[in-house]
Amino acid sequence: MQNQRYEKKKVFALKRKKKHEEHVDEAWLLPYADILTLLLALFIVLFAASEVDSRKFLAISSSFNSELQGGTGVLENEAPVESIEPTKPLQDLKTEDPIEKDEIEILEKEDQEELEEFKKRIDRYIDEKGLSPKLKTELTSKGLMLTITEGVLFQSGKSDIVEQSRTIAKEISELLTTDTPRMIYIEGHTDNVPTGTMEFPSNWELSSARAITFMKILLENKELDPRKFSATGYSEYHPIASNDTKAGRAKNRRVEVLISPYQEETKD
Repeated sequence: MQNQRYEKKKVFALKRKKKHEEHVDEAWLLPYADILTLLLALFIVLFAASEVDSRKFLAISSSFNSELQGGTGVLENEAPVESIEPTKPLQDLKTEDPIEKDEIEILEKEDQEELEEFKKRIDRYIDEKGLSPKLKTELTSKGLMLTITEGVLFQSGKSDIVEQSRTIAKEISELLTTDTPRMIYIEGHTDNVPTGTMEFPSNWELSSARAITFMKILLENKELDPRKFSATGYSEYHPIASNDTKAGRAKNRRVEVLISPYQEETKD
C-alpha cells in the first residue's frame, strides 16, 4: 500500500513539474508582444511626424520663394517685397556723393599745394647751402621725396654720420617741422657691392643702420613727433641706376626721406 501511494505521489509530482515547465516556456510571449507593439507605435509616430514636417517645410518654402520673387503669396495677394537690385559698395556710394566727392578733391588739392610749398622751402635751403645735386627733391605719387647721396652723410661702408654733416641733418629736421605732423619714412639704400664686415655682414644691416642713425638725429629736434617716423633698410634691391658703373653705384648709395600726404595717412 505504501509503495502504491509513493508511486502515485511520484507520478503526480512529475505531472505538476511538466505542467510548470510548459507554463514557463510560454511566459516570454507576453513581453515580446508588448515590445513589438511599442516599436510599431513608435515607428508610426515618427513616420507621421516626419511627413507633417516635410509638408510644412514645403509649404513654407514655396510661400517664401513666391513672395521674394515678386509673385503671389499664399493668399493670392501681390507680394509686399519688391525685387531689390544689388547694392553698390559703400566706398562707391561715398564717391558718388557729389558734395563729399567735391570736399575730398578740395582737401587733396590743398594737400598737394602744401607739399609743393614744402618742396620749394627745401629747394631754397639746398640752393643756399650749395648742396645740389647731392640733395634733391621730387614730388611723387607717394608724397614728397628728399634724396640724400651717401657722400653727404656717410663714409663708404659706414653708418656713422660724418661730424660736419650733423649740421645738415639738424637743419633738415627743422624743415620737416609742420603745424600738423606728417608721416615721415626714412629709407636706406646701398649698391650691390658686398660689405663683408663683422659689423655689417650684408647690405641689409648697413642700409638699415644708416636709416636708423639718420632718423635718430632728426628726432633730436623735440618739435618732431617720433610716432610719425619709421626707418627701413632696402639693401641693394631698390636701385635708381645701374650697378655696373661707378657713377650708378654712387647714385644707389643713398638715404631717402619720404614726406607723406595727409590723404594717404587717412586711408591707412
